Amino acid sequence: MSTLSVIVITLNEERHIAACLESVGWADEIIVVDAESKDETVAIARRFTARVFIEKFRGYSGQKNFALAQARGEWVLWLDADERVTPELAEEIRRTIAAAPAAAGFEMPRKAYFLGRWIKHCGWYPGYVLRLFRRERGRFDDREVHETLLLDGERGRLRGDLDHYTDDSVEHYFWKFNRYTTLAAEELAGRGRRAGMFSILMRPLHAFLKMYIFKRGFLDGLPGLMLCLLSASYVTAKYAKLAERNQPA
Repeated sequence: MSTLSVIVITLNEERHIAACLESVGWADEIIVVDAESKDETVAIARRFTARVFIEKFRGYSGQKNFALAQARGEWVLWLDADERVTPELAEEIRRTIAAAPAAAGFEMPRKAYFLGRWIKHCGWYPGYVLRLFRRERGRFDDREVHETLLLDGERGRLRGDLDHYTDDSVEHYFWKFNRYTTLAAEELAGRGRRAGMFSILMRPLHAFLKMYIFKRGFLDGLPGLMLCLLSASYVTAKYAKLAERNQPA
């Protein structure tokens, strides 16, 4: 019988981790790798699994590859702490891996909530993400932020939604904002990219128009407008930080 390991990395996720792990309590194994949280994340996680590792943060990819190295299941499902597997998706995952499919991994639609509202547009839904894969056929790339899973083989697609409870407040959005934009700028700089006035002026405008007009973010009401504006400000900050790094000392 095929077995499933779930891997989650955490840092100060006491608000979300219980619901996340409860949603995968049916899995054969749950692995949590915590980056020295200062809240109750570790204590809460240990209510659901004994396999909780405390590791100094080595980057998002590094933490996930460490978690993957601890996994023992034939299949691996990786989650962020603010995500939850719906009952429909859980049943579909169980049926899929029991059928011994030829695919090396599977994408699933992600249903994201921003400020408490499901964002149906803005290019966010269905927003397929590759999360379920054979342990020996996947690893995470070395990107600083928004890392991806490198899959050796074909991928299939599931129908059940993965719920994603992203920023529930503007304050929480900006709590992540500075760190993520810094990492994104560092990654671009490492690839030899440069930024000038065009990038700082036009890229954010393009991001807003794409999300709000072409991806119909206006249909998501005020949360949709706020999301599109904040996403454009993210692009501004990322390229402003890159331009700053391009300046001579």
